[in-house]
Amino acid sequence: MSSDFETYEQDFGTITAEVTNKIGKIPKISGEEKTQLVLNVDKQLEEVRELLEQMDLEVREIPIQSRAMYNSRLKSYKQEVEKLEKDFKRSRIAYSDEVRNELLGDDAISSESQLIKLREERAHLLDNTERLERSSRRLEAGYQIAVETEQVGQEILANLHTDREKIQRARERLRETDANLGKSSRVLTGMLRR
Repeated sequence: MSSDFETYEQDFGTITAEVTNKIGKIPKISGEEKTQLVLNVDKQLEEVRELLEQMDLEVREIPIQSRAMYNSRLKSYKQEVEKLEKDFKRSRIAYSDEVRNELLGDDAISSESQLIKLREERAHLLDNTERLERSSRRLEAGYQIAVETEQVGQEILANLHTDREKIQRARERLRETDANLGKSSRVLTGMLRR
């Protein structure tokens, strides 16, 4: 079991190293090259998320006594991915010095305050996006819990229905037994009179 986990860890380390390297290059390029690199990093981040899911499944199969160690490793990997995703978002909107100078030209000094304001707005937008994503994940988790609860409720209702049928059959048998006892009592009373 843990050997599969370690294989996933190696893949995770390789891919995250590549992603980190590419994220550092994104602000320094532009145009089609930047678009391709962003798409490539996005795809690799999706692979990393899938690896985390596989690792999570593996951890659930590990015996309880050694599960805590793997859970802590998995948690640190998840934090690393969150940091990578934040860095990726920031790198997509970051401008290199060269691009910034092209945009601002000679008015770079007077436009510095505008650039600062733009960065603040971008940071604010990133924070809002992250909040929305967290809320979406919470809603998804809540929906999953609701579905599981509904399934449990359906199972309980099915069990109650089965129990009700058993109780009704037992009542019918009790009535039949009572009727038979009544008949046998009358027969015995008749025999005693004779």
